[in-house]
Amino acid sequence: MSQGLDDILRLGGQLRLQPACDHFYFLRHGQTARNAQRIFQAPDEPLNDTGLQQARRAAELLAGEPIRTIVCSDAHRALTTALTVAEPHAMAPVPDEGLRERNFGVLIGTSSVHIDWACDPADGESLSVFMGRKHGALTRALALPGPVLVVAHGGSLFALAAMLGVPVDMTLMGNAQPLRFVKSASTWRIEPLMQQQAVDGGAALA
Repeated sequence: MSQGLDDILRLGGQLRLQPACDHFYFLRHGQTARNAQRIFQAPDEPLNDTGLQQARRAAELLAGEPIRTIVCSDAHRALTTALTVAEPHAMAPVPDEGLRERNFGVLIGTSSVHIDWACDPADGESLSVFMGRKHGALTRALALPGPVLVVAHGGSLFALAAMLGVPVDMTLMGNAQPLRFVKSASTWRIEPLMQQQAVDGGAALA
């Protein structure tokens, strides 16, 4: 299990999201070479062949969903994934730099096997700054005409779940695994559109 998740939950509880919608979709980007190698990556990291295949599969699964808006991180791997899933809907994704993965500064290019979300990397973002940025970006995204599909990163999914009070389930953290967030009364839950193998908590989610 990744270290620092308790800190994400604590900060998420202080930064609760209150979207007006009762459902939306989330998609983590497809796999990259550095995901597979478990290395912290920069925004320009592209999808590998597996990631491209995963994005196409996600596009098939999402093609029949009533999506009205697609908003995505402007990082290469997320934007490429978003462009792929947008094709069946004949729409253009809306990039938002605020949805980028956390900036891990000097850790980029090093092993993420023992990732600690509570760390404070030099030349990067603290966890509190990251969570504040995510709160703003997700608030903007979920205020767009819905149902909305958010295409972003593993850290975004941790933050989103914490801000909605949804338990973090590592089986939902797979690359390009479409998720539907649904609200019943005041409680949110996550419904996977497909089930993938559980992700190791030390994997390169960033």
